[in-house]
Amino acid sequence: MSDFLLQPAPNSRKKAKRVGRGPGSGQGCTAGKGSNGQLARSGAKHRAWFEGGQMPLQRRLPKRGFNNVFRSEYEIVNVEQLEVLDNGAVVTSELLYEIGLVRSKTALVKILGDGALTKKLSITADGASKSAQEKIAAVGGSFTKIEKKKFIRPKAVREKK
Repeated sequence: MSDFLLQPAPNSRKKAKRVGRGPGSGQGCTAGKGSNGQLARSGAKHRAWFEGGQMPLQRRLPKRGFNNVFRSEYEIVNVEQLEVLDNGAVVTSELLYEIGLVRSKTALVKILGDGALTKKLSITADGASKSAQEKIAAVGGSFTKIEKKKFIRPKAVREKK
């Protein structure tokens, strides 16, 4: 058994073709790159979107729309999804992350009023619809909104202008 060695199958491994080694090699002179031009030069390569000097597609197309960098994206949780929790539970974004209802611990969470709620829960979230707040209050639960911190420019910067 010790004489047996792992080897590749016969003829499955080829030697690399050595190009540019004279006219007798079959790939001599231009080494299979044709005559002159950008791709015949040493180190020649270009990106997949390169169009040979033609105006590229991403520059030919017009710019459209607007992306608001200050937009707040909320993770949505409906009150019926909170039925999996125990009665009297304290609901936070960390708890919702642990049970898999939101994708991030730091995500902004908004509670919506779709479905029915039968358990008394103490919910702390970044927002809730009016119907969700009514359903939470109807079963004796409570909702606390997390106030966002407003950015205030430092006094020294304000006075410079």
